Amino acid sequence: MEFDAMATARRALWIGGAQWAGKTTVAVTLALRHGLTAYLYDRHDARGHDDRRIADRVRRAEPPAGPDPDAAWVHTDPARMAAETLAGFPRRFEWVLDDLSALVTGRRVIAEGWGLRPELVVPLVESSRQVVVLVPTPEFRAYQRERLPRATARHDGVSDPERAVRSRLARDELVAADAVARARELGVRVIEVDGSRDAVAVTDLVEEHFAPFLTR
Repeated sequence: MEFDAMATARRALWIGGAQWAGKTTVAVTLALRHGLTAYLYDRHDARGHDDRRIADRVRRAEPPAGPDPDAAWVHTDPARMAAETLAGFPRRFEWVLDDLSALVTGRRVIAEGWGLRPELVVPLVESSRQVVVLVPTPEFRAYQRERLPRATARHDGVSDPERAVRSRLARDELVAADAVARARELGVRVIEVDGSRDAVAVTDLVEEHFAPFLTR
């Protein structure tokens, strides 16, 4: 039988959306419930993909360490930051697919992360039902900002750390809104997390959505 490098990605269950909506918690919980393999985008992107990111910068004759922190976080407005982030997702998604091509499992993979964009995933999978987008409501996002230390983590090495944090948060809201818009265009289910359900209840909701694929 010929090896199909895209088979794992094509059969995977995908959770995209925004930060602080519980994507990782849901994916890990479902993986443990059903014996799936969980692919955690942020951990791979921040660690395993960094060598590829550096190589890309070198090919473009850019500084290997990346842009100057002030230029990236203080002197760039959130709309431009969001546009640059969205423009970078397709290349980063190629690295995700490369990771998944090396995973051969008898059960499905469940992949989660904000870079797993609906417009990138839907053309790949067998059914758009294999994709769900989780986003926090504005009220729950504000709650998470106060509760999660990483939500307001300061940027080291910038001239105006408070402005850098505000810009990053504004960028993240724009990126999240774009994910919702793309999902609705493609008929992908959007689940708004407002805090009225705990993590178990949100997981149950996603499990119900993925139910047709969890037994085969």
